[in-house]
This record gives sequence, C-alpha cells and structure tokens, in this order.
Amino acid sequence: MKLWQAVVAGWLLAMSAAWAQTAVAPADARQLWQLIDYVAVDYGGAVVAGKVASDSEYAEMLDFTDNAAKQVQALPAHPSRDGIATAIADLRAAVVRKADGDEVARLAHRANALLIAAYPIPVAPKALPDLKRGAALYAAQCASCHGAKGGGDGPLAAGLEPPPIAFTDGERATSRSVMALYQVISQGVAGTSMPSFATLSEEERWAAAFYVGTLSHNDAQRSHGEQLWKQDAAVKKQFPDLSAVTTVTELAAAQALPKEAARDVTAYLRAHPEAVDAGKPAGLALARQRLQESLAALHAGDRPNATRLALSAYLDGFEPIEPVVGARNEALLTGVEDGMLAYRSAVSKGETAQAEAAAAQLDRLFAQVEAELGESKAEPLTTFLGALTILLREGLEAVLIVVGIVAFLKKAERRDVLRHVHAGWISALVAGLATWAVATYFVAISGASREVTEGVGSVVAAVVLLSVGLWMHQKSSAGRWQAYLHEKLSAAMTRRSAWALFALAFIAVYREVFETVLFYSALAADGNSGALLGGFLTAIVLLVGITWALLRTSARMPIGKFFSITSVLVAVLSVVLIGKGVAGLQEAGWVGANPMLAPRIDLLGIYPTLETVGAQLVVLLIALAGFGMNIAGARKKIS
Repeated sequence: MKLWQAVVAGWLLAMSAAWAQTAVAPADARQLWQLIDYVAVDYGGAVVAGKVASDSEYAEMLDFTDNAAKQVQALPAHPSRDGIATAIADLRAAVVRKADGDEVARLAHRANALLIAAYPIPVAPKALPDLKRGAALYAAQCASCHGAKGGGDGPLAAGLEPPPIAFTDGERATSRSVMALYQVISQGVAGTSMPSFATLSEEERWAAAFYVGTLSHNDAQRSHGEQLWKQDAAVKKQFPDLSAVTTVTELAAAQALPKEAARDVTAYLRAHPEAVDAGKPAGLALARQRLQESLAALHAGDRPNATRLALSAYLDGFEPIEPVVGARNEALLTGVEDGMLAYRSAVSKGETAQAEAAAAQLDRLFAQVEAELGESKAEPLTTFLGALTILLREGLEAVLIVVGIVAFLKKAERRDVLRHVHAGWISALVAGLATWAVATYFVAISGASREVTEGVGSVVAAVVLLSVGLWMHQKSSAGRWQAYLHEKLSAAMTRRSAWALFALAFIAVYREVFETVLFYSALAADGNSGALLGGFLTAIVLLVGITWALLRTSARMPIGKFFSITSVLVAVLSVVLIGKGVAGLQEAGWVGANPMLAPRIDLLGIYPTLETVGAQLVVLLIALAGFGMNIAGARKKIS
C-alpha cells in the first residue's frame, strides 16, 4: 500500500468512527419537531372554547398536522416510528374536533417527546448560556420588530404581516419552550418576516433563546421561583438537568406542579439555568454515585444500563480530574484506570461478585485520590518534574516519527517535500494551542471526546506507520537503494504523497500535544508557574538535543542500513501506538475490556487487557510476516 493510500484509509477509519459516535437526526426530524411545536403554541389563537376564533390560523393548524402525519412516514425506519405516527394522529384528531387548547398542547408535547427519544436532536446548549450576551443580541437583532421589552411593538412592527410575536404574552408563552425559540431563531419561519439567524454561533442562538424565554416573566415571579426551587424537592424532580429546562414548557410542568409554581419555577430557571447543576455531585462523588447506580442496575439484571453507568463513572466522574491525579501520582492514576477496566469487564460479562470486588477496590483507590488531592498544592520540584517528564514522554514518540520522515526525505534527496512535513508538525502545534485556548476559555473537553481523539489518532498513526515500515523494509531488503531512489522515487513522490506526509506529521504530533495540553492544564492549577515553565523549557531543550542527535546519526549512516533500521523502528512504533489507541477506545467505551495477567508499560503501549495485547500481537505478526516475505523475495532475486 502506498503511503497516501494508507493515510486515506486511516482517515476514513477515523471518520467512520466519528460518524458512529455521533448519531445526527435527519433534517426531517427537526422540521417535524418544529411543526408539532408550532401547533402546541399557536393552537390557542385558532380555537377558543371549541369554536374557531381565526379561520386562517385554524386552517394552518389543520395543514401543519396533516403535513406532520405525512412527514413522520418519511423518517428513517425506527421501532418507535409507528408510536410517533399514532401520537401525531391523536394530535390531528384533537385539532379536527376543535379540542381544548391544553389538550392539544399536551398531545403535541407527547408526540415531540417520542420524536426526540427516537431521533435525537440537540435539545440543550453544550455550555451554560450567557443571558447578558443574549440580551445584547436581542437588542441588536430583534428589538426593531419585537420591541425593546418583547411586546411585539418595535418600530418596524406596524408594516409587518403577520405582526411579530409578542413575547410578553404570558398565555402563549405557557406552551413555548426554550428549544422552540432556539429552533425558530436557527431556521426562521417561512411565510413571515422572521428570518433565520443561522449565521450566529450555536452558543449565541441559545443565549438569545434563553433571554427571549424570560420576557414573559417578571422579577416577582423569578424571586418566588427561586424560593420554590431551593425548598421543594418535587420541583427539582421536574427539572433534573439543563435539557429539561430547555424542553419542558410551563404547561407541561403544570401537569405535576401547581400552575403558579410551574410558571414561577420556569421563570427562575430560564433566567438562572446554572441553578440546575448547583449542588450536584461531581468528580469522585459522582464517580462513586454512578458506580453504586451501576451495581444496582447489575443486580436488577439491567446489564446495558449498568454498563452505561459504569462508563459515566469514569468519563463524567473521574476523567475530568484525571490529569490532576496523573500530575500528582501517576501510579495511583494507573490503578484507578485498571480498576475501572476491571469493573466494566465484570459488568459486561454479568459477573456480579467480580463487579462488587472491583467496585470495592475502586472505592479504596478513590479514598487515596481524595487524600492526594486534599493535600496542599504540589511542591515546585514536583511540578517541575511533572512538566519535564510529561512533555518528554509525549514528545518522544512524535519526535521519532517526524525525524524519521525528515531523514528519509533527505536520504531520498527530496528536500522539496520537507516543507509539507514541517507544515504538518507546525500545524499540529498551532492546533494544540487552539485546543488549550478552547479547553481553557470556551468549552470543557469531555472525557469521551478526549479518549476517542487519542484512540482514533493512535490507531490511524499505527496503520500508516505499519504500511510505511513494511514498504521501507522491502526496499532495503532489495538493495541497490541509491539507484532506486534516483530512478523511482521522483515518480512515486507525487503531490498526494507529499500531503500524506503532512497528514502523518500532523496526526503524530497533535495526538501528543493534545495529551500534553490536558496534563499541563492540571499542573497549572497548582500555581507553581515558574516550576512549570522551567520543566517545559528543560523538556524542550532535551527534545531538541535528541532531535539533533538523531538527525546527525541518520545523516552519517549508510543508506541501506538507515532504511533497514528505520523500518524496524517504525514497525515498533506502530505496535506501541495500536496498543495506546485500543486502550483509549476502551476508556471511551468503544471497545470492550477483558483484563489479563500482564505488566502495564505505558511507554510501550502495553496494557493488561486481551484487546490491547491482542491488537499489538496482530500488528507485530503482520510486521514480522511482511519482513519475512521481503527478505525471502530479496534472496530469490539474488539467487
């Protein structure tokens, strides 16, 4: 396989994994949700007390429910699709018989709840919305039509038909969710003057939606809602997370709460969405809670839910503090990771006794983590050594790969392609800095995202390096390198191959930078900035020295020997990376984990599970078989 073909294959593998990870609902599902929600909100203006109040609006309700009944049949096959169709049929029947507005809204919300469950679409922002930003966006983009306070009385309102919505209309607001506002802001409303604001970022659209959702309430209602939220456990049960705040309407909340309480709590939470997460367990407390919930699910025979909760214990509970633990006590971090894998393995096999033993061991390890984190901040020397060893450990693999590529191109007298390699690793450094900025100032990188990024990146790099190693060994075994390079390489090193080298350099460096950024962020929390910078600069100096020595050594080495040794080194690196890649995917829950008696050697990518060791053995056997075939082929040519 040519180098560029290997990179393309690896890239497709990464993309396939990413597509498998994120199930995106079809556009039809989004539009169907909007149709049904529109009926829930606007039906009250079409029918009053069983009589048509507006012929045009009632005709619209009939048209929307008819279209909804048709669109549901166009959705991809799903076991729940017939149930959604039935719920929409019930909704249409209620509209046809001019049922009460509350009943129509309830049926519409029921249909949409089924729709979201079957065809997931984003129902909440990834981070807490900034309502101050939302207010500024509203003043700049919306007030000219909807009015400064949302009364539908902006300076442009008189010339618009239909007139802009009055967000202060409390009656209509009872059936309007924040998610509905977000959808309208994102897509606009056909046949009206309401345009799409898709050019705004997702965060800005959510901020605007939350702000608009506050305009039908007043400070007294929000104040009373705050009291209810803090005092009444039943209220918190109705809004367990941010998704509930965005999707539950006042009318829906009033099914379980008094009408006034539903209104006031909705008012408070839309103005203060951060209250939903306040006081919830996090870190080790969340990890312990999820483990107990997982064990309970396992005892109840619900193995899939037990597995999901076990993953949550690691990804949502422990993983966010993992870099801090690793910077303080790497052996303890390794113990927790191994314990988590052992627990998930026992759960996947339904071995209750082993799961309980693994959970007990994890609880003891968590106590050690608490003691470690409860101590005063790390000493400057500890921070210095941590910064030094982390960067050396993560940077050495990238240096070996990039130096190998550079030395190869110099030996091949193809210095013109070097700029692609340098552009690759430099771009990776820039992307790493961007990752640090995003993780620090904008969004938190989830545990699953981190492990998947590292895992897929390692697997892709391993596949590419294996193919490169076999190719280089084949040529070194055949001999006559100089003639081959002069006669063949110019044709072989096409523009596609050059960009493939760019991709390989980028992947090799970025996966290491990504890991380093996360660990350095944890070290920075200890405040020893001088020691951190000292460790960083020392590691940089050492890596530069190693790079210089490797390049000097390769320059003096005979060309045949260079490619022979390099091909073996590249094959070894592919074995290391495939082990690290599978381990990362195990931690993300993409690959199962069956522990085995074996040492754990992070530097070599060796982890004590059948899957990681098995993957490394497969790659090793492929490399050995390829080397053997190359040597046999060379001997045959000689004879």
